[in-house]
Amino acid sequence: MAEDNSYESMLCVKPEVHVYRIPPRASNRGYRAADWKLDEPAWSGRMKITAKDKMAYIKLEDKNTGELFAQAPVEQYPGCVVESVTDSSRYFVIRIEDGNGRHAFIGLGFADRGDSFDFNVALQDHFKWVKQEGELAKQEASESTAPKLDLRFKEGQTIKISIGNIKKKDAGGAKPRPMGGGLLPPPPGVKVGGVIPPTLGEQTVSAVQANTDPASLFDFGSPGPATAPSSDMWGDFTSAGSNSSKDAVKSGWVQFS
Repeated sequence: MAEDNSYESMLCVKPEVHVYRIPPRASNRGYRAADWKLDEPAWSGRMKITAKDKMAYIKLEDKNTGELFAQAPVEQYPGCVVESVTDSSRYFVIRIEDGNGRHAFIGLGFADRGDSFDFNVALQDHFKWVKQEGELAKQEASESTAPKLDLRFKEGQTIKISIGNIKKKDAGGAKPRPMGGGLLPPPPGVKVGGVIPPTLGEQTVSAVQANTDPASLFDFGSPGPATAPSSDMWGDFTSAGSNSSKDAVKSGWVQFS
């Protein structure tokens, strides 16, 4: 027989537990710790919970020598190997085996409620891990047996990609670009790049310069020709009275009486 080299891990250790002889169960209602002689345990010692592969082992050992008193192999939890009592959370019923096919049911009790809680959680965590490992192994087995998809291109095979919702640019509909430099467009009637016509003030000055003799601008001593005054500066002043009022109004003079 080949030697079993699988690793055995430690799940929980409690330094003090008590073992009780229990009466046969009279009905299917479950065990009650009150029916045991709790003040007279049959054995007291140390308890260990170990795990080897998928199996867990509850071992009862002598606290001084480490000699094995009893052992309970656990294949699943909850199950028939470990059963809680109906009237307390600190007591359990476990099925022990001697390795020769014989088994017996004994009562197991903890002095502290926290120790019984650790006992329960250690078994739950182990078999939760066993369940997860089993599901992972099934998944890997199904993936290995399933045919693999060949996504490679066959010889001469091509693909066509259609991209929609793309509008082509209209070459004739381009908007004119504004003139650079921020300059305003020229006024109507003026060619771009031509000579800018002079303004009204510039035209007046040019006309004066064209009609004026430059020498006359510096000849202050000789006044220009004057119009000869008429012989009568006031005109026919006496005749104003003989004119009608209509003529006086037209001429702008007021008639004196």
